[in-house]
Amino acid sequence: MAKPSPSLSGAPALLALGKAIRAERINKGMAQEALAYEAGVDRSYLGGIERGEHNVAIINLIKIANALGVKLSELLTSLD
Repeated sequence: MAKPSPSLSGAPALLALGKAIRAERINKGMAQEALAYEAGVDRSYLGGIERGEHNVAIINLIKIANALGVKLSELLTSLD
């Protein structure tokens, strides 16, 4: 299991990104486990992303956006 990024956990940008992912997931009626499975990431890792604990790699963001059926740019607009 991935450990939180000690120096970046809770950073405003990571919190905003996690909130956007969670909101889109809930809007689509997906459980966290289902999204994690579709994206090919561990459920606990996805939970950490949604809580703003992980400085997530771009490839994982692309996989999550694809699993949600949205463009990555839609998730990133929350960071403006």
